[in-house]
Amino acid sequence: MISRDIVWCGVEGVRTLNPVDFSGMPFHFIGIGGIGMSALAYILAKRNLPVSGSDICLNDITRRLQAEGAHIFLSQDASNLEFFGADANGKAVVRAVPEEAGNLAVISVGAEPVARGAIAPNPAPSSQLLPQVICSTAINPNNSEYRAALDLGCPIFHRSDLLAALMQEYRGIAVAGTHGKTTTSSMIGYLLLRAGIDPTIVVGGEVSAWEGNARLGQGEYLVAEADESDGSLVKLAAEIGVITNIELDHPDHYATVDEVVKTFQAFADNCKVLVGCWDCDLLRAEVPPHISYSLNPALGADYTVDQVVYGAAGTTARVWERGTLLGTLKLTVLGRHNLSNALAAIAVGRHLNLEFDQIATILKSFQGARRRFELRGEANEILFIDDYAHHPSEIQVTLAAARLRVESFASEQRRVVAIFQPHRYSRTQVFLEEFSRSFGDADLVITTDIYSAGEVNPTGISGEDLATAIAQHHPNVIYQPTLNDVSAFLARALKPGDLALFLGAGNLNRIIPELVSAHQTLEAQTALASYQSA
Repeated sequence: MISRDIVWCGVEGVRTLNPVDFSGMPFHFIGIGGIGMSALAYILAKRNLPVSGSDICLNDITRRLQAEGAHIFLSQDASNLEFFGADANGKAVVRAVPEEAGNLAVISVGAEPVARGAIAPNPAPSSQLLPQVICSTAINPNNSEYRAALDLGCPIFHRSDLLAALMQEYRGIAVAGTHGKTTTSSMIGYLLLRAGIDPTIVVGGEVSAWEGNARLGQGEYLVAEADESDGSLVKLAAEIGVITNIELDHPDHYATVDEVVKTFQAFADNCKVLVGCWDCDLLRAEVPPHISYSLNPALGADYTVDQVVYGAAGTTARVWERGTLLGTLKLTVLGRHNLSNALAAIAVGRHLNLEFDQIATILKSFQGARRRFELRGEANEILFIDDYAHHPSEIQVTLAAARLRVESFASEQRRVVAIFQPHRYSRTQVFLEEFSRSFGDADLVITTDIYSAGEVNPTGISGEDLATAIAQHHPNVIYQPTLNDVSAFLARALKPGDLALFLGAGNLNRIIPELVSAHQTLEAQTALASYQSA
């Protein structure tokens, strides 16, 4: 376990005793466009702290950061660390912006643009001010910005160090678990927001209720998604911790599931109150919570349900609290897994003394997070759904929800078409057998090459190997190596009545808009032909 007295950066295990400084010192994020990094950058920018960061491309997330005054560089370069200076009073100001700074996407101080070759409208900086550099485990040790930060002596913090420091300023609610933590943390954040508690929220997905992956509230609570993937979960100390389940999902970091359990045990020790899912055998045996929830009334959890009805339009269930009936819950998000996530939110809400009727009313309107069974379009009577599922367990529950959804289709042809992009060679290799048996609720399975996420491939496993393994248990599996191949195949293979479910944590979802457009064109052509022949 990593000592909580030492700030740790996952890159090369760099350690520093410097605390995170929220007094006005600038922050620079290497890889600011990532879903976890950008959420933290957004909170700092909303707190009017100087923020800069680099990434290789602009997206909606970086544009949102720019709107809050963050300075985004389009390349990772040592010179990016020279952006801020200090005025005579030691306050951070933007230094002169050189004409050749073509890698700077937007230059602004507050709402005022700053021309290249000009000085920002502040007193001239008297010296360079080294930023606090934030990185994630994904940063390569040879990254030029990272190496420069080491050479310059910048305080370097792992993303989790910053989250841990922020959590110390609030009453923290940290949501952990191998699966479901984004939806559960979003549910809890949404519940507290709609209940008027005005929380600060940091999650690993974008939520329409706060138009992004983070919001700065004025209340005393911080709701945060807590990631176990690199072991940094142990640094978080929360007033309320939540664990949704425990499985091995990151074999690139953990050799055994026992190592995963130890990480969650360390996290549990740092939480004053632990809420946990009693349906998870490992959690029940190894990390027993103070407050438990379960979909199985026979297990005797503190919160449970009965009279459950899963349908295409949502889920209905009666909710019990320690043997007392609280009332009926109705959800629009689909499936058993989301009912379980909702029970976690109910347990937290009740611990905070919210009335069940208020909780139920709020959760009924929760629409989910982006890339969690997200409807991306509908064309030619085909639904296009995007989901982040990349682990066998996640694929199974997501496909079960898809099977529920197609039951509402008017078309007699109601196919679930699963398009899966495997994520990481290590995960594909370790869970090959589990993946092969995860697609039973799909009528047709299309697999692609493996999205490496920067990993090397020591065993030589391929997407075609996975397709072959799935075909041992499924009659309709088609391998399409590239995204272009997948797009071309689906443009002609999808039919009215299909639900096309795009699964994976990589870049598979980038082909969805062009497919929606292609089938909109086909739909229009069919309608025109029908009209002309009438």
